[in-house]
Amino acid sequence: MAKNYNLEKVLEIAGGDESFVTVIVETFLQEIPPDMVAMQTAIANDNHKMAYQFAHKMKPNLDMFGIDLLKQIAAMEKWSDSNKPTSAIQEQLDQIITTLNIVIGELKEDFNF
Repeated sequence: MAKNYNLEKVLEIAGGDESFVTVIVETFLQEIPPDMVAMQTAIANDNHKMAYQFAHKMKPNLDMFGIDLLKQIAAMEKWSDSNKPTSAIQEQLDQIITTLNIVIGELKEDFNF
């Protein structure tokens, strides 16, 4: 079954050092869940600036792990510069949260965390 992430860039950064790959994955697993919660809270509180900050902070990790959410993150950043209601970004937020929860589960299983 296909994974929702790709370690190609992680492996390139690690230069074949498996223990470093594990550290990168562990760091992802420590940082992304609280960022997801903070982004959800910011959106629920209609705090556009804070939502932007967390979406922007996640972008390099999503790219590094080959997680196909960059369009949703870009939409989140664009929404942050608007006066649109939270309902205008809810679908993208749901896609981000659902996909990241799946990736977190896959990484925990694949790396025995």
